[in-house]
Amino acid sequence: MYFRGWATLIGDMGYALSRLEIDPDYSDNESVGDDNDSHQSSSQNDVDPEVAQLTKLKSAPHDGLKRVLPRRGEFDVSPVKMLAGREGNYSGRGKFSLADRCHMLNKYLPVKGPSIVDQLTTRAYVSQFSKDGSLFVAAFQGSHIKIYNAEMGWKLHKNIVAESLRWTVTDTSISPDKRFLIYSTMSPIVNIVNIGSAGTESHANVTDIHEGLEFAADDEEGYAFGIFSVKFSNDGRELVAGSSDDSIYVYDIEAKRLSLRIQAHTSDVNSVCFADEASNLIYSGSDDNLCKVWDRRSIRSKGKPVGILTGHLEGITHLDSRNDGRYFISNGKDQTIKLWDIRKMSSNAARAPIFRNYEWDYRWMDYPFRARDVKHPSDQSVATYKGHSVLRTLIRCYFSPEYSTGQRYIYTGSHDSCVYVYDLVTGARVARLVHHKSTVRDCSWHPYYPMLVSSSFDGDIAKWEFPGNGENPIPVNNSRPRRQYYD
Repeated sequence: MYFRGWATLIGDMGYALSRLEIDPDYSDNESVGDDNDSHQSSSQNDVDPEVAQLTKLKSAPHDGLKRVLPRRGEFDVSPVKMLAGREGNYSGRGKFSLADRCHMLNKYLPVKGPSIVDQLTTRAYVSQFSKDGSLFVAAFQGSHIKIYNAEMGWKLHKNIVAESLRWTVTDTSISPDKRFLIYSTMSPIVNIVNIGSAGTESHANVTDIHEGLEFAADDEEGYAFGIFSVKFSNDGRELVAGSSDDSIYVYDIEAKRLSLRIQAHTSDVNSVCFADEASNLIYSGSDDNLCKVWDRRSIRSKGKPVGILTGHLEGITHLDSRNDGRYFISNGKDQTIKLWDIRKMSSNAARAPIFRNYEWDYRWMDYPFRARDVKHPSDQSVATYKGHSVLRTLIRCYFSPEYSTGQRYIYTGSHDSCVYVYDLVTGARVARLVHHKSTVRDCSWHPYYPMLVSSSFDGDIAKWEFPGNGENPIPVNNSRPRRQYYD
């Protein structure tokens, strides 16, 4: 089996939008990694030496392995030379280090395919691997959340029909022990499901109990707000959530009560995440264009963030932490990903100049051409990555896995139906994955293997791998009609 081989080697709302959407402008002639397309990537990369060095230390081979051939040193050492160097004990350790392993695996990017994991007739909003990569979650607008066993031939592990669905499933998260899944929607209720129970079908409160965790205060009535982002803490005891009422919420699962609410921003909080394993620092990103850093140990006494980071010119759609308590990335509606070092944060927000003399809404308009080269005069980011398209929905971006790549890459979905992979240090686009026929909102790189799964508004869950794993892909159904925008 593929995994064994690699392990051995090393509501009523928006009815029209809820139907299957196929972009009529999609070209079937595009190919994976085609650098001749008109949508070229660019970067504004003056990455400071420290983050470049940290990335190099995580993914560069040992100096001894660079000199397998006499009097010749190479940074990009081939797998054959790496193996020869290990057998000859050129590094003096008799085995590969973590950085050596990452250097090897970085040559096997998941860019070939795809094979189709599943096809539904409604938009796919979420795609996520569990922390160990054994389970994969896909959430769709039509109330369905599907969990697949990635180590058992992608067999359906759990088919969940959501409770209290309003608009769509906005986010999901699997507990660290893989016993529970939480899902959020455009309501103040987060549902928790036991995914370790027997049986594949999990219909809310019919075949399984979907317990609703109430995030609204007792004096708030009805659907007071919606939740865009929700995450388990690293110990699985708490949840952190970002909401449409400009707030961050922390929920104590064991006590079954809300433990903290922060009036965090002046607009929707689209994304939240913990900074590291300790779960004391929280990052938040909002439609007010700001990223903020919160220390839970001082929030109650100070009531304000420990720092603010400015640089985006439009709202922020997603955040991902490097899990080191220092660096994180953000995807923005200004069509950029930014890399941040929280040591550069300030106590006050530097507002962007008023450059707009037009109306623009990312939900149905293209980004104005005149705004594409505008830069925030007080940009505190470490680097900026461009080339993908952040339109229509809250498109997500991530660091590549630490185990297999040393977090050398950044990858993201895109409104132009592709997945983009950037080199973190140089900003170069190293891959562009072409298959989908509509917006790719989410994608997830397996934590250990060269495999990436993307989910799209065309209803496809597509699996990209390094070629030669020996599996037969599921044939793609190309007979579906393309959607035309007459309604």
